[in-house]
Amino acid sequence: MQIFITGGTGFIGHHLCQSLLTQNHSLTVLSRQADSRVRAICGEVAVVHAIDDLTPDHRFDAIVNLAGAPIIGPRWTERRKQILWDSRVTLTERLVDWIGRAEVKPGVLVSGSAVGYYGDQGDRILDEETPPVAEGFGHRLCAAWEQAATKAEDHGVRVCRLRTAPVIGKNGGILSRMLLPFKLGLGGPIGDGRQWMSWSHLDDHVRMTERLLQDGGLSGPFNAAAPESVTNAEFTATLARLLHRPAFMPMPAMALKLVMGEMAEILLASQRVVPKRFQEAGFQFRYSTLEEALEDVLAA
Repeated sequence: MQIFITGGTGFIGHHLCQSLLTQNHSLTVLSRQADSRVRAICGEVAVVHAIDDLTPDHRFDAIVNLAGAPIIGPRWTERRKQILWDSRVTLTERLVDWIGRAEVKPGVLVSGSAVGYYGDQGDRILDEETPPVAEGFGHRLCAAWEQAATKAEDHGVRVCRLRTAPVIGKNGGILSRMLLPFKLGLGGPIGDGRQWMSWSHLDDHVRMTERLLQDGGLSGPFNAAAPESVTNAEFTATLARLLHRPAFMPMPAMALKLVMGEMAEILLASQRVVPKRFQEAGFQFRYSTLEEALEDVLAA
């Protein structure tokens, strides 16, 4: 297939590119970086530097839309929120506008979202049919992102919305900020540790995306999460045990809010997500438990 990818140089995106290239797909990556830098990260891909560079005669069989500024980073000032919005919602709107002008429409759009779509729902088990709690910037961002992608259906495109849980992998993802303090014995639960955390292994996430590209019978929302959710306390205890370190340095919720402001909602919200639609489609997870996933990543 000829596949167009936004966010291809990111943590998830460049692993997806490398996997797709081994299957002899032809890739075009949207990036503002120099062509040589993009190819050093992603492999032998074509590069487009702006959506405006796409003309109606560009032809792609599929689009994977993963672009987005890091959600965990600078405090969520109004300016930072606008950056997060533009890099997700506005870019997706412009991408769908191009699809409308394209002479040949892609067959499928796999577009990013996140489990933050559901909001803070305590102990409730969340599948793709669960209505969200419409509170907080994280939910509003994901909802608008999905709404923008869904409009591609008006052009006859099959749309899959990938609600991504925090991803576990080497040299990035959820562990990138956690490993050093945990290795120093300074790790611990966030808040009271009772909030549910969903997660997925990077390899499974890539395979889930590839399944959506290949299976013409799948559309709509999909939770990209492992079958086993854990509480934050269970996550931190498992990571500390595998690192042979203690985990007794909790981060009180109030202190986290003082440091991170509104962005703290990402770490304090409870989302017990299950990948119901992937399971119904027969997807086989390679890493179904947190311990299996962490053991693989820490084995390097």
